[in-house]
Amino acid sequence: MQTTRLEHDFLGERALPAQAYYGIQTLRALENFMITGIPLHAEPLFVQALAYVKKAAALANRDLGVLDASIAEAITQACDRVLTGELNTQFLTDMIQGGAGTSVNMNANEVIANVALELMGKQKGEYEFCHPNNHVNCSQSTNDAYPTAFRIALNNKLVGYRQALEQLADAFAQKGEEFQNVLKMGRTQLQDAVPMSMGDEFKAFATNLREELLRIQDSRQLISEINMGATAIGTRVNAPAGYAELVTQHLRELTGLDLVLAGDLIEATYDTGAYVQLSGVLKRTAVKLSKICNDLRLLSSGPRCGLAEINLPPLQPGSSIMPGKVNPVVPEVVNQTAFYVIGADLTVTMAAEAGQLQLNVMEPVISFALFTAISYMTNACHTLREKCVIGITANAQHTEQLVRNSIGIVTQLNPVLGYETTADIAKEALRTGKSVYDITVIERRLLTQAKWDEIFTFENLIRPHFIQ
Repeated sequence: MQTTRLEHDFLGERALPAQAYYGIQTLRALENFMITGIPLHAEPLFVQALAYVKKAAALANRDLGVLDASIAEAITQACDRVLTGELNTQFLTDMIQGGAGTSVNMNANEVIANVALELMGKQKGEYEFCHPNNHVNCSQSTNDAYPTAFRIALNNKLVGYRQALEQLADAFAQKGEEFQNVLKMGRTQLQDAVPMSMGDEFKAFATNLREELLRIQDSRQLISEINMGATAIGTRVNAPAGYAELVTQHLRELTGLDLVLAGDLIEATYDTGAYVQLSGVLKRTAVKLSKICNDLRLLSSGPRCGLAEINLPPLQPGSSIMPGKVNPVVPEVVNQTAFYVIGADLTVTMAAEAGQLQLNVMEPVISFALFTAISYMTNACHTLREKCVIGITANAQHTEQLVRNSIGIVTQLNPVLGYETTADIAKEALRTGKSVYDITVIERRLLTQAKWDEIFTFENLIRPHFIQ
């Protein structure tokens, strides 16, 4: 049995594994770009999106009479096979490569061409019947096919991320309901502030994250603008009249996405502003998520020498030397994930800025940064919800005792006694260790017992209303 086949490009001839669906340009990319070790098929939505692009192009070229109907049919059937995922392992180029994504585009062109050849009853590599460039890449350039596929994949990847973030926000909201009547002390600058409901604290976490759902939707709209049909630099060179509009229509139908053809294809071919916007949204959410995890770690600190207001689910032993120690490992890992995403945002920013003239050649690293950031954030949301938030419990008796013994409750007396007097009470309480109650009611007789009881009911502490 023949184990290799020969292919050529304008640089020369090379032997490939006979059973490989990829071709010579993919082989050269495998030899030249050994950077991340992460192949294209690690992002199956990107492979799927490339198949959508190639199928839509074949259909548009067929409709316009540019591509023979039988060849177009073989290409669309080959794309359908790629869409099933059965050929994912043939998409091997490294996620970061030079050439503005040409290696990715050619990897797709070669695989689809060779699958189409088999469907036509031909042998792999018999490109005179279906050629990666002449037929599969007809009316296209890497410079419109790659970013269009990238944006389709991002749109689809954001669906799962948005769902994970929404589920996490819902989990915090559910804890908010559960802890609604848990009285605790609020804190500013890590100092005692005023009483509050722990439920309100957790509901605020939910609100904080739900704000990001709107930002994700805004970003999806931005990346729904595509430059398909722009070809090399946006002038539509080598594309027939009406192709850009027609291929966009086919893509909308195939993907179910509300894709829009850019109004200025030259600008759209080099602009990466939508990626910067999306990356900024991911960073913003990562910052918020990390802040929430900092709070969870503080609130669960202890168990006896910290705040110990909440308990996180114990997941694993926390020390190789300290028996019984359990660490807040899930908030810690989410913190670290957030740090990575914040760093990825800087990568996207620098890569976007590095564009020159009519093309930004740095899109491969932008795609790698955004794909990984979305994946990591999705995983972090699932992990935080499943392994931590759902299992959080409150130490309600402890938190109420902290409130009752705190100096911070003196703020409730401002409307009755005035700031100067209450500040003096707080100062004496701090200096002597006496309670605010003892100083105010028993020693100074500034309030009657009845007035104190009115001001410091449980309900007024946890959901305060104005009392004079």
